Amino acid sequence: MAGLSARSVQPNADDDASAHAALDRAVEHLLDLQDPAGWWKGELETNVTMDAEDLMMRQFLGVRTDEQTAQSATWIRSQQRDDGSWANFRFGPGDVSTSVEAYVALRLAGDDADDQHLKQARQFILDSGGVEATRVFTRIWLSLFGQWSWDDVPALPPEIVLAPAWVPFNVYDWGCWARQTLVPLTILGALRPNRPLGVSVDELRTGSPAPPPAPPTTWRGAFTRLDRALHAYERRPVRSVRKLALRRAAEWVVARQEKDGCWGGIQPPWVYSLMALHAIGYPLDHPVLAAGLAGWERFTIREETPDGTVRRIEACQSPVWDTALALVALGDAGVDPEAGPMVRARDWLLAEEITVRGDWAVRRPHTPAGGWAFEFDNDGYPDTDDTAEVVLGLRRTAESPQVEEAVRRARIWLRGMQCRDGGWGAFDADNTRELAYQLPFCDFGAVIDPPSADVTAHVVEMFAHEGHADDPEVQRAVRWLLDAQEKDGSWFGRWGANHVYGTGAVLPALVAAGLSRHDRAVVRGANWLTAHQNADGGWGEDLRSYTDPTWVGKGTSTASQTAWALLALEAAGLSGSPAVRAGIAWLVATQRPDGGWDEPQFTGTGFPGDFYINYHLYRLVFPVTALGRLLTPAGDAQDRA
Repeated sequence: MAGLSARSVQPNADDDASAHAALDRAVEHLLDLQDPAGWWKGELETNVTMDAEDLMMRQFLGVRTDEQTAQSATWIRSQQRDDGSWANFRFGPGDVSTSVEAYVALRLAGDDADDQHLKQARQFILDSGGVEATRVFTRIWLSLFGQWSWDDVPALPPEIVLAPAWVPFNVYDWGCWARQTLVPLTILGALRPNRPLGVSVDELRTGSPAPPPAPPTTWRGAFTRLDRALHAYERRPVRSVRKLALRRAAEWVVARQEKDGCWGGIQPPWVYSLMALHAIGYPLDHPVLAAGLAGWERFTIREETPDGTVRRIEACQSPVWDTALALVALGDAGVDPEAGPMVRARDWLLAEEITVRGDWAVRRPHTPAGGWAFEFDNDGYPDTDDTAEVVLGLRRTAESPQVEEAVRRARIWLRGMQCRDGGWGAFDADNTRELAYQLPFCDFGAVIDPPSADVTAHVVEMFAHEGHADDPEVQRAVRWLLDAQEKDGSWFGRWGANHVYGTGAVLPALVAAGLSRHDRAVVRGANWLTAHQNADGGWGEDLRSYTDPTWVGKGTSTASQTAWALLALEAAGLSGSPAVRAGIAWLVATQRPDGGWDEPQFTGTGFPGDFYINYHLYRLVFPVTALGRLLTPAGDAQDRA
């Protein structure tokens, strides 16, 4: 492919020819994966709760088919662990809530409770505390079918949608993903539907009493007692207020449906919105529900396996993110900015720019719209991380007036989205009410969107490459990053696993923003990475590091995490170090013949401690970026953007 070679410059004399060959193969493989429309999208793999909840949603709506059920059940069975459980990530420990939801789905599929695989699952669940030990979301699913009492899940009054934005715990105090999930759940919580499941799962109960509430002098105890009061109100709400609240909640949900039928481009608000609107009276042939169900097919993957056809659900899709990362990778690997794949990707990204206002404007009413979202359709929720990476990707492509205008709008929007403390959250500004975690409802996942090191670093890196490193906003962000450095020299990774991801993002940003490679923070970060390199030359960090400090920086080597470490060490001026040479050698040795890498491990993060992601394109785009930067002469690598 003329003009698309990864080696557009002559390698230094001491470069390893095998590394260049590996890079060339990886570039060709990445180019082959591009859609004719210009975008890239790898599968976004999560866990079987997506598939179990899909079947339960279809049961609730009355649209579940035998074919869908059989194909999903085959997938769910294939993911069961030897101890009978299901995990939240590949090679992870069993999770009781995930296992309960998988068990219910298989019972829906016709598996008998006395089948050996379900006996094993039931034993794991009971040994782990039974249904009583599951998260609130699992118990809400059971409540929808009369398998758990609505009285025993936290109250979620729809009146919350009537609260103005200045009232504590209004819907805009929640992270956008939680907000979009919470509002339809308030409808379901008020209506308390009880639809037939067709089976009973009483065998998953231990009969253990609920734990005693925390002391009333603690926030947790105070909110538990508030929940009791809300339950009392639920029994006799003010009818006129309740009617208004339900109507406003439904209107709020409908107003946020995207053109492809989704809500926020993610699974949780999508399934709850469909069920909430149906419960409140929307028929299945209503345009909103019809579009929602039709759009769901786009998130459905079917695959032929030795056990038959399997059907699994993506929790989300990442074409904008993947395309931006691919452009950065190809640009850093030396692909011509005017080559056809680069131009097609550029033009597709430009068409995806969001120029309408979304929920973010509640906190930033005077900030003009701009930026990009993660998904094909999510105009209500552009995010700062994607926007920064898209700008970096666009700058690897041929110049055009359209790029200049889009980048200008993105810079303005990102400046407006900076938090008061100097960092950036992903979707909202100053979404930091930590007290939300004391609410009884909040026992699963992140529910707020405070600044994080990885997102802030990507925004800083973008501004630095745009020539704005000395701007006051950027210097405030640099100070935020320096303050966020852990005692061991690493940085926490909010959206990727974990300290390897955080450190891999921050070091390139700090150096791009003007910090010396000899700065103490840079040196400490690089030292942390070299100290946590595996004996095989790669890097890996198990997702258990989010809940168990003994796992920090430890895990099986993966292509994506090795690349993150190499990118950081390259930025820190250690391109020729033994650690970097060993990391490159690991990538070369583990590359597949087609130019890609195997990576069954999950290295993406949705909710630290609870929900994780295997981005199937990470194993390719990040090694291409790392090898591209390391195999480019230093004199040509100072201004890659």
